Amino acid sequence: MAEHLQHFLNGNSKLLVGPIAIIICEDNIEIHSTLDHVCMLGFRTILAVSPEPVAKLNKTEGVYNLLFDTRHPHAHVNAVNAVNAAAPAGSWIYYGYNAEYLFFPFSETRRIAEMLAFNAEERRSAVLSYVIDLYAPDLSRFPNAVSLEEAMFDRIGYYALGRKDPDGKVMERQLDFHGGLRWRFEEFIPESRRRIDRIALFRSRESLKLLPDHRFSDEEYNTYACPWHNSLTAAVASFRVAKALVNNPGSRDEIPGFTWRNSCRFEWRAQQLMDLGLMEPGQWY
Repeated sequence: MAEHLQHFLNGNSKLLVGPIAIIICEDNIEIHSTLDHVCMLGFRTILAVSPEPVAKLNKTEGVYNLLFDTRHPHAHVNAVNAVNAAAPAGSWIYYGYNAEYLFFPFSETRRIAEMLAFNAEERRSAVLSYVIDLYAPDLSRFPNAVSLEEAMFDRIGYYALGRKDPDGKVMERQLDFHGGLRWRFEEFIPESRRRIDRIALFRSRESLKLLPDHRFSDEEYNTYACPWHNSLTAAVASFRVAKALVNNPGSRDEIPGFTWRNSCRFEWRAQQLMDLGLMEPGQWY
């Protein structure tokens, strides 16, 4: 029987060996392929948190299915902050959802530990990631908008705006990024959820808090680069928005499909994302 997340963290924190991946399972779609992907990247501890036990989960060392209310509006905040508090200080943590797939520069040939070691040497404690919306080309064949074999995404339509603090002052080295389905179908997306930037990888630290808008309490974690040169960025290829748009009552009958003239086939290669400027290797990686 699956153990509850908090109970696991209270008694098994020694098992939290980094890098750690937290996969927040909101439904049953592509959970296994998501877990296989983070295993392939080289994460040493993988926490699959879900409201009910995941069916037919492979018994793989370092993979734990833990019970957690992932349908709570702030599920990501509660799960990530709980793991951050329990993990050894300085552990690298990734968080994402089922049917999301992390890519970083040259991730086909380099393991996650190599990339994170590079970031640590660059004195970076976080990796800015862009959430790139994936979608099936034909909703009549794929009504849940998910198809790994025929996945599509937008090749253009991404932009950034200067981020401002509560007093209206532009913040240093911070931008709000937009694009993808959140941009094309913004009338169905609350304004607070239209950004595509996420600090998906970060180093654990006492008193650090993830905020509901996917930013952190430490503003340096929210920057896209260090002060002296460009920093490496990553991408999260995600079916999450497409799934939501075909299921939410306000949008499901209004959207006949997601494909448009600027759609292209997703090749499941980091190089494709770099060629389109959707992530970059920094200056020396």
